[in-house]
Amino acid sequence: MDAMSTFVSPEPSPLSLLLLGDQADPDTERGVECPGALPPPVDEDLVRRVRALKAELGDRLFILGHHYQRDQVIAFADVTGDSFKLAQLAAARPQAEFIVFCGVHFMAESADILTSPEQTVILPDMAAGCSMADMADISQVEAAWQVITRAGLAQDTIPVTYMNSTAAIKAFTGRHGGTVCTSSNADASLRWAFEQGERVLFLPDQHLGRNTAIRQLGMTEQDCVVYNPYKPDGGLTQEQLAGAKMILWRGHCSVHAHFTPEVVDDYRSRVPHGNVLVHPECRREVVEKADYVGSTEYIIKVIEAAEPGSAWAIGTELNLVKRLAERYPDRNISFLDRTVCFCATMNRIDMQHLHWSLEELAAGRVPNPIEVPEQDAKWARVALDRMLALPGVLKAPQD
Repeated sequence: MDAMSTFVSPEPSPLSLLLLGDQADPDTERGVECPGALPPPVDEDLVRRVRALKAELGDRLFILGHHYQRDQVIAFADVTGDSFKLAQLAAARPQAEFIVFCGVHFMAESADILTSPEQTVILPDMAAGCSMADMADISQVEAAWQVITRAGLAQDTIPVTYMNSTAAIKAFTGRHGGTVCTSSNADASLRWAFEQGERVLFLPDQHLGRNTAIRQLGMTEQDCVVYNPYKPDGGLTQEQLAGAKMILWRGHCSVHAHFTPEVVDDYRSRVPHGNVLVHPECRREVVEKADYVGSTEYIIKVIEAAEPGSAWAIGTELNLVKRLAERYPDRNISFLDRTVCFCATMNRIDMQHLHWSLEELAAGRVPNPIEVPEQDAKWARVALDRMLALPGVLKAPQD
């Protein structure tokens, strides 16, 4: 592929992608198979109906589209961004009565926490969850805190939860003196936490926690232990807990955990002058081999600033990589992995669900409202406010 090529999804072969639903890679972490089927072609009549319904609802409606959404849904989004930016933008649009969040469940919860009582957040498909967020159930986290308490360590342990967690987990963090982080500000959140205590319980993505601690805080692998909620006492002794600086929850992103060090080596062998750009939710071995590491917004900015003719292999969700390749045809942009998945839960938000949601709203019915319980919303907001008070953290939404 030359520098001026446009992106073309390759046919399945030993050196090309195994598209969603075609095959699975058993050598990656458990839970990162590629289930489901590719989305069907868009019905143009459906597109016309969605366009008409959006016009009918006017300023009462505000549609948020996460970067990982499919293109046909993004086409109807009023704004696009990562999960926290979108929640902030919804809160900054008080005239919008209905916030339709084209993302996943924890994102809609964050929007409900930040928006006013007069606004209703709607998730077009309630089955659009997040495998990572689901890896930390509140009962499991409460049990883990009891283990830490019995070890006499709770008073010096600060919980930090990734934005990709349930409202209940964010509330737990707020109640126990902790904060929330995004992939952009995880280092700032961890630095703050270590000013408050001796160790951190990091939820729910072990890879983001480990990568940030080692790459940006100068820790070592020996400073980190992994708490497995399916083992007695997390599979750790009290001595291991006491000696750790980072207690990492055993969770991961089913998309980003799919990338391996071998595919980085394979890309470099085929494109020696190419750049490898990955998300910090990837495994440490992948991050260490990459040239650039950062959040979804960071990945977009790096590609925007890249020189024409430069080559890039990107390790993140398939929809975004394809969109960047189409937006910048003068860069040679490809998937990092031969076996990359779409985010299966994100892709549950399709044109049919978006159309149904708008049709219900136009008929005076509110479908799938997301309502975080009052006490969870209160304490989750405490944790979010602690994050917003950190130096350098975005205080106001940006378009």
